[in-house]
Amino acid sequence: TMGTWSIIKGTAHFILTVIGMPGNLIIVYAFSYAAYSDHKLMPADIIVLNLALVNLMVVLVRCIPEMLAAYGINELFSDSGCKIVICIYRTTRALSIWLTFLLSGFQCISIAPITTKWAAFKLQAPGHLFGVLAFLWVFNVGFSIPALLYGISSSGNSTGNGFSINLEYCFVKFPSQYVKITVGNLQISRDIIPIFLMIFASVYILLILYHHSQQVKHLQSSNRKRGSSAEIRAAKAVITLVLLYVIFFGIDNVLWVYTLTIKAMTTSVISDLRVFFSSLYAAVSPIVIIVSNKKVQKRLKCEREQQGSLAPETVTSTVRM
Repeated sequence: TMGTWSIIKGTAHFILTVIGMPGNLIIVYAFSYAAYSDHKLMPADIIVLNLALVNLMVVLVRCIPEMLAAYGINELFSDSGCKIVICIYRTTRALSIWLTFLLSGFQCISIAPITTKWAAFKLQAPGHLFGVLAFLWVFNVGFSIPALLYGISSSGNSTGNGFSINLEYCFVKFPSQYVKITVGNLQISRDIIPIFLMIFASVYILLILYHHSQQVKHLQSSNRKRGSSAEIRAAKAVITLVLLYVIFFGIDNVLWVYTLTIKAMTTSVISDLRVFFSSLYAAVSPIVIIVSNKKVQKRLKCEREQQGSLAPETVTSTVRM
């Protein structure tokens, strides 16, 4: 019989899956279609597309297994499967942080005042975007290698030791407390750097927008006001994403530090809470992007209009038959 906690856990991850999968798929579809039809995407659009892809992977490799494990389906993966799934999760979770920082960084560049120094940087930055994205993927995959070494299946006679993290469907079985703490500290160090950088970028964005809004008050041009409105809308979306990540990251890492400081095997409840808060961003961020991004809204509007225009034709063809 399932306990109360299992029901809560299963329901929570079911909700994350129901929200996160379609939300991220909508964003991927909208920007993929824009790239196909326009043969071009803006740097911010490319970053958001990558962000939606990694968040979709977080939902697939973590939320769904957690939901199934809560409902009693624990033997999901072999040892190799556990290694791969945990490695993908850790890589995509970290990329989600770094891509959110990268998005805030490009937002800084786009709204920064055009000075001699910034003008050259504004021109050069988009050309280096794909190189930066490739580096982030390689960098974060490298940091996730310990998952390939210590991930094992929970099926059969596999059991955790005093240095293990119990995910119910898999174990992360460290050989010693020293290795566990070392890997944990490396992970925190990797994640905390972009957090501080994106906070700094968000403060800079707010300062720029404040000074810009003061200048716009004295201008009568409606075109300038529309440009200001677009900038403010984009900046608010980025700052909202940063704020959400800082909150969820904070809770996740408080639990992670607790996990590192105890010598006993981490209970599945602590792991469940960590996974929930670290996966929450993958489900919530698409809502912010869909609500604030005009390209996504335009694509959704076109789809609705096409479906509406096809409906009378379908009825007519049915009557003729």
